[in-house]
Amino acid sequence: MPVISPTFGSSPLLFARLAAVLFTCVTFSLVVHHGGYVGGSGDWCLFCWCFSFVGSLVVLLVELLGLQSRAPVSWRNFPITFATYAALFCLSASIIYPLYFLKGQHSSSGSDRDYRIAASVFSCLATLAYMVEVSLSRARPGEVAGYMATAPGLLKVCETFVACVIFVFLDHAYERHAALKWCLAVYCICFIVSAAVIVLCVGECTGCLPFPFNRFLSAYALLAVLLYGTATIIWPVFNFDSNHLAARRDRSCGQGRSLCFWEKLVAVSVLTALNFLLYLADLFYSARLVFIKV
Repeated sequence: MPVISPTFGSSPLLFARLAAVLFTCVTFSLVVHHGGYVGGSGDWCLFCWCFSFVGSLVVLLVELLGLQSRAPVSWRNFPITFATYAALFCLSASIIYPLYFLKGQHSSSGSDRDYRIAASVFSCLATLAYMVEVSLSRARPGEVAGYMATAPGLLKVCETFVACVIFVFLDHAYERHAALKWCLAVYCICFIVSAAVIVLCVGECTGCLPFPFNRFLSAYALLAVLLYGTATIIWPVFNFDSNHLAARRDRSCGQGRSLCFWEKLVAVSVLTALNFLLYLADLFYSARLVFIKV
């Protein structure tokens, strides 16, 4: 019979997870009860809060009942991987929800607005709670921990999340030119490999590979830096250069419920550069794991 772990009862990690569960629960309850979440943006925000709440509740129950050894995943890697994704999900919801439901024609007055303000505040608190959890769970120098608790592992999560946001904003813009299709190939290849690395680590399957995992990570990080380096240059050139201009900013931009086509192109350019920097940092840390003995 499962027994509640006595050593977990007063740890800071417990309080961080309890806070995350509480804040996400309060957030989606406020939104569902009276705040409102119409449209794709609202649905996304609600999904972020519910996904984070359910996952945190599962992690919390497994820890409290001492069921880590029975979990079908690596418990050294899964909780921090989930917490990092939850932090990114809640951060995106904390930006999107007030942006679309507390300003302009989509804002409301009276009690509805109060509920939305409260939901936005609790969403920010949930994001903070997840960031604290990640900070408490990450590997310290000289500490034996799972790969996902190291800097390269956390960067892999960020890279895949940014890639998913890029896919949302692409909006068939890559169909105009072969060079833009190359950018799409870069996004897909790097996303698939990074996601596969995360799955292998969480599933504790890295030992089944026919080659050294650390050296593979360094080689892949170098390849991803080169690929994203080309995309960082090609995407803005073939979308904003006067010879290949795809769209201009018009008066409708910034007034609708979603981004206009020009804003999506800008967002992809910024996110591509961001992922390039993430992969550059990943290369630095991955190379240290191979060539520098701690």
